[in-house]
Formats: sequence, C-alpha cells, structure tokens
Amino acid sequence: MIRTLAAAAAWVDDVGLALLFPKADVVLPSLWEQVNGSPEQNWSIRDEDGKFVSWSEPMGFLWPAKDELPAQGLVCVGKHLARVVACVSPRLVPLLVAANREPAEGDPVVSAIRELGPLTGPELREATRRGKKEIDRSIASLHHRLVLTSSHLVEHDGPWGALAHDLLDRKWSVPTTLAARDDARRELASLVLEGARELTAADLAGVFGWRRKEAAAILDEVADGRDDEAGFRIWTRR
Repeated sequence: MIRTLAAAAAWVDDVGLALLFPKADVVLPSLWEQVNGSPEQNWSIRDEDGKFVSWSEPMGFLWPAKDELPAQGLVCVGKHLARVVACVSPRLVPLLVAANREPAEGDPVVSAIRELGPLTGPELREATRRGKKEIDRSIASLHHRLVLTSSHLVEHDGPWGALAHDLLDRKWSVPTTLAARDDARRELASLVLEGARELTAADLAGVFGWRRKEAAAILDEVADGRDDEAGFRIWTRR
C-alpha cells in the first residue's frame, strides 16, 4: 500500500488520471484505494460516543498528501474530472487542457489570482469583495474548466489551514501550442478505455463532462462497439 509521496506520484503517473476518492459510477481508479487497500471508507477512528479521535492510518497519510502532491510539483490535483477532486499526471495536463478547457475571460477570481498570485478562499473573498458561496462556486467551476488548480496549503490558526488556488498554466507546464481538441479527446478516451477495458458512452461522459452523443462518437473512432443483451452499447479495446 502507498505510504510515500513519491510512491503516490509514481502511481498517478502510471495510470495518468485518477480520482482522489472513489465515486460511484465513475470508472477511474482512486488514490484512496491504493493507500487503503480497498474502497472502504474507514476514514477515522471514533470513541464509543462517535466523537472523532483521529484519522485512520490511510487517511492520516492521504489527507495531507492531497495538498503536498501539488505543492511539491508531483501531481496536478483539483476538481478537474467528474466534478470531484482528481489526480492528473503532469505529463497529461496539456492533453487535458487541449481536450476540455473552457475560457474564463474577465472572471474576477481569475483576475485576482493573476495579479496577486495563489490565493485561498478567504483571500479571494477579500480581494473580490464577494461572499463565500459565490467564491466557492467560482473556484469549483474554474477547476472544472481547467483554469485554476490546487497550489498548496496555507497554514492558519486552527487544525485545517486553507487551500490556495493558482492559475493552472502558471502552476504546471502548458505549452502555447496544444493538440487539436478532437485529437486530444480521442487520446484521453483511449487512456480511460485502457484502464477500464470496456466503457459505455455514459462512463466516458461522466469522467470528462462530455455529452453522451459526443462520447459515443469518440468511442466509435477508437474502440470496437457491441450491443449487450439489454441493448446498451459497450465499447472495448481494439
């Protein structure tokens, strides 16, 4: 089981794309399963009254690791896939950007981070004069659109600290010239199919947020399709 940042980074680089924690109906592997040995949610140790005592050993490693991996430049971490926290190998960041980036020109959160550097949620609220709910929604959307990404943990008074967010292009190496969008999407579809061995259009759409019709068209280009007994179209590796 994984217990070092180097091992976690090597595993993410090997699989390319992963979730931090497993999510039902998402076909990507999760770093949690590699750390814990199973998808079971044994996250904490509690007393007889159910009060939190400490993290379990696997969670004790993974909780700080999710912030240290991007801080040390080992793994791109953010809400970039399936609208949950995901781990992306740095080598695949340009491909994911080419396939899925959505523009965010004029966004006040982006403008603040571009001018001031990586900022936490509270710092963004102060810089933009906007409320917590609005800032939290903006951060999540900008991660999904591959404009922002996790940078590092800023220690505050108290037990948790706050996550700073940075421009993805500033945090990671993203070349000016990227692959064509369709080519990038075909390559990503092939990568997910390699790990899952077979996919439905809904499986692929769920990972990247694509329309099912578009996901089906891409799978037709890179895989062999068949209809199962229930009439669902399934694609397998060629």
